[in-house]
Amino acid sequence: MRKLMPKAGIMVSMLLVLMAFDQPVSRITQIDNPLPANNREALAEICSINNVAFRPGEEMTYKLYYNWNFVWLSAGEVTFRVTDKGSQYLLSAHGRTYKSYEWFYKVRDKYDTYVDKSTLLPAVSIRDVSEGNYRLYDKITFDRNRNKAVSLRGKSKDTATPTEYDIDFCMHDILSVIYSTRNLDFNKMKAGSTLPVKIFIDKETWPLQVKYLGKDPDKKIKGMGRFRAIQFSPQVVEGFYFKKGTEMKVWASDDKNKIPLMIESPLSVGSVKAVLKDYKGLKYDLTAMIKYDKNTKDGDLPDD
Repeated sequence: MRKLMPKAGIMVSMLLVLMAFDQPVSRITQIDNPLPANNREALAEICSINNVAFRPGEEMTYKLYYNWNFVWLSAGEVTFRVTDKGSQYLLSAHGRTYKSYEWFYKVRDKYDTYVDKSTLLPAVSIRDVSEGNYRLYDKITFDRNRNKAVSLRGKSKDTATPTEYDIDFCMHDILSVIYSTRNLDFNKMKAGSTLPVKIFIDKETWPLQVKYLGKDPDKKIKGMGRFRAIQFSPQVVEGFYFKKGTEMKVWASDDKNKIPLMIESPLSVGSVKAVLKDYKGLKYDLTAMIKYDKNTKDGDLPDD
C-alpha cells in the first residue's frame, strides 16, 4: 500500500483544498458564469487587501481522515498559526500523522510563509516535507520587482540549489491565498459563479477554477456542532494528485472569521477529509456556530 500513496499526498492535497477559497490573480480570465464586472474588479484588488479577518495568535487545528479501500482511518492533524513579525505575518501549517497510522505512512510536514501585512502577498515561503521516504526542502523568495520566484530546492536545506521562475506580480502561495481569501466579501457573490485561482508551488504556477455554491444554513461538523456555512467546489488539475473529474467540497464559517470548517477531497488514490478540531485566538466570536455539540457525528468517519 505504501507504493500507492502519492508523494506529498496527504498534506499537499489538504492544503490545495484549503487554498481553493481565493481568486488571487489580478487579471480576470474568460470563465463560465463570471461575476459581474464590478465584483470582478473588487476581487482583483486582492493584490493589496486590507486584513480584517484574522490576527496574530490565531490557531486552528484540523483532524485528517484518509479513506483507502472503503475504510476511513484517523490519519493525523494539521495546525495553522499566525505570528506577528513586525511588518510581516508568519503563517504556519505544521502537520503530522498519528502513530497509529504510521504503519501505513508517516508524515512530518512544515509550511511557513512570511507575508506583507499591507498586501498579504508572500515574501518568502518555506516547505520542509517528510512523507514516507520522500524528503523535500523548498524555500521560495518572491521578487516582485522582477516578477521572479527564486526556489532554493532539494532533498534537504544543505543540498538545495536555486532556480528562478517567471511569475505574475500578484502571485500567492498556498498559505497566503488561504488567509487572503478570508478577507473577501462573499455576500457579493452569486451561487454558481466561477473564480480562477493561481498559486506558485512545485516549480510552476497552478491554475484552478473554483465554483461558489452559496450557503448552507445548517452544516453539521463532527465533534463541533452545527454551523452556518459558505460552500465551494474547486475544480482541480488532472494529474499527480487528482483524477479527471475530481470534485472537492469545502465549507467555511459564514461570519467575519471565514475559517474552514470541513473539506472533502478525492485523491488519485483514496480520499481525504479535514475537519475542524479546535481553534483559539480568533479575531471575532464564531457567530456562525448555531449550537456547540461535541457529540456531533459524521456517518462516514470513525468515532474518536
